[in-house]
Order: sequence, then C-alpha cells, then structure tokens
Amino acid sequence: MITEIRNIVLRECALIRTNPVYLLSLVVFPLLSIVFFTTLMSAGQPQEMPVGVVDLDDTSMSRALVRRLDGMQSSNVVGHYTSMSEARQAVQRGEIYAFMYIPEGMTRDLLAARQPRMSFYYSNTSLTAGALLFRDMKTVATLGSAAVGQATMRAKGYTDAETMAFLQPINLDVHLINNPCVNYNVYLSTILVPASLMLFIMLLTTYTLGMELKLSRGTELMRLAGGSIVKALAGKLLLQTVLFLLMMYVHFYVLFVVLGFPHAGGVGTILLLGLLAVFAGQGFGIAVFGLVPSMRLSISVCSLWSVLSFSMAGAAFPVFSMDAPLESLAWLFPMRHYWMVYALNVFNGYPLSDSLPYLFSLVVFAALPIAFLPRLGTVFAKYVYMK
Repeated sequence: MITEIRNIVLRECALIRTNPVYLLSLVVFPLLSIVFFTTLMSAGQPQEMPVGVVDLDDTSMSRALVRRLDGMQSSNVVGHYTSMSEARQAVQRGEIYAFMYIPEGMTRDLLAARQPRMSFYYSNTSLTAGALLFRDMKTVATLGSAAVGQATMRAKGYTDAETMAFLQPINLDVHLINNPCVNYNVYLSTILVPASLMLFIMLLTTYTLGMELKLSRGTELMRLAGGSIVKALAGKLLLQTVLFLLMMYVHFYVLFVVLGFPHAGGVGTILLLGLLAVFAGQGFGIAVFGLVPSMRLSISVCSLWSVLSFSMAGAAFPVFSMDAPLESLAWLFPMRHYWMVYALNVFNGYPLSDSLPYLFSLVVFAALPIAFLPRLGTVFAKYVYMK
C-alpha cells in the first residue's frame, strides 16, 4: 500500500511541476492572502479620516470644539465649509466621510441653558468609518457641553466631586476582552485569511479530481492505486494536504508570533484547529465532486459555498440574529465551525469541551468522502469526460 501511494505521490509531483495552477493555489495565492490582509489593517483601526466642519457660530467655544475633533485619533479636519449644502456635496464627492454642523448662536444658547442643537452628518457607505467618526463627533459635543456645565457649577460654588456627580452620574468602566486596543486586524484577519485558505483548498481539491476525468487519466490512477479509491485519494491529495497545512501554520505564525494577536487557548488548540480546517475543506471538496462528478459544476458549487462562508461564519454578523432558515443553514459551512472553535478556544481560552459540537462538525466534514467512496471509484474507473 505504501508503495502504491508513493507512486501516486510521485506522479502528482510531476503534474504539479507542469501545471502552474497548483503552485499558484498551493503557495503563491495563500501567501499573498496572508500578507495582504494582515498588512491592510496593520494600523489596528482607521486613523486620520477626513472630516469637515460647518461653523456658523465662529466663537472661541466652537473653535475649541473643532480643535478637539481634529485631535481625535480617527478624525482629521480637512475642510471648513460655509453651508450645509457645500459640505454635503463634499461628502458625496468622497472628499470627506462626515461633517459637523455648528449652528449660529450655539455658544449664546449654551451659556443661557437653552440646549442648542448641533448636527452630525456622516456617510455609512463605509460602516467602520461612519461609526468611528460618529463616535468622535458625539464625544466632542458631549465634552463641550460638559465643560460649560462644569464652569457654571464651579462659579456657583460646587466642588469638583459634586460637579462630576451631576454631569456624569453613572461612570462606565468598560473592559474589552482580549482586545483592549480595539484592533480591527485582530477581529478581521483571523477570519478573512482562513476563509481565503479554505476557498483555495476546496477549489484545488475539486480541480485536481476533475482534471483526472478531463484528461482521461482516471483509469491510470486506479491502476496505480491497485483499484482502491482510498489509495488513489490518499496519494492524490497527500502533497496538497502537507502544503496547505504548512500555509495554515504560516498564517498562525504570522498572527500569533509576528503580530502578537491574543491566543489564550494555547499552541495545541491552534495546531488542532489548523489540522481540522484543512481536512474539513478537502473533505467538503471531495464530497462535492462525488455528488457532482463534473469539474465545472463542482468548482462552481465550492466557489459559491466558499464565498458565502465569509458571511455565514458569523464573524461580521451574528448567526443567531439571522432568520431561522439561515441560522440552520450555517451549520453546513465548515468555516462557521472553524470560527466558533477559534473564538471560543483560541481567542477566549475556553476548554475544548465548550466547542464539542463545532469540533464534531469539522470531523464530520473531513469524513464526508467516506459516503462517496464507491461512487468515486466508479467515476474514475468508468466515467468519460463530456465536453
């Protein structure tokens, strides 16, 4: 058996050397994905995003508010506009993401306790930019009104403790678990990179099997395997499994060693998750090809499933908030289970027993080809590729 598998592996090495698709999918594209996504958000979160100001009050207090806004980490005041229409057109042209509208007489009304109305306008075309800039503008407006209230109460003889108890009766003590710096790279690269790797795994698995039929090499493969479809698949995919595991562990090394992402679960959990992810991706690809023994159709199915995995994993939008049919459908995506094991065990450090349903699901995906072994044997031995 070892000799037969070795012969198939050697045959596969020769095929990989002659077909650039294998080298690109096994090494080049995975490495590019790792470098692209991890460097794309290397700053942690967007900084110095352009904003504008419409300051019709033009007083020392309104100018102080503008300076506070410009001093925020995410905001950079790049334009002062004379009207709301002019600022709105700047947002539509993409010159700024948001602007703050300070009405005429704001300082006078604020000192007279007449509650002036300040407006924020921001584009939610980019959700992250819109949310961060709205937070900055709201913080600046709150701090400005609080400063006036603090000065007024001090003039009336209140102590600082009494003033703060009135201005901020509830003091929030917020602790962000395992990501206190709100590094978006920690949240996004940990799902985008493995989802991309899973995409390459599924596509290359179905492509590899489909090429055997397209080039009429199925009977030769079965002959080298002694008529055993298990040996044929083992020899056919062994080298790809090793290289994809290497890429997965390179991805983990970059995240947790080079970039220092939090990984409370430890090295053992990380290695286990990478192994299950690769096996689950290959198992899903083999099962799809066994169900639809056509290279074009099986690649199309895996492409669709892999792209949907970015949304169905639940990293961007929680699965439990989706409609019930979609929530049930999420169990059919290997990436969903990868993400849950990562979030529970690697990121938060919970014991593996807390993610047993997801670990079991990854094992099921890896074992899916067992149900299609007889059909795959028949396909490689008898099927003729139809153009």
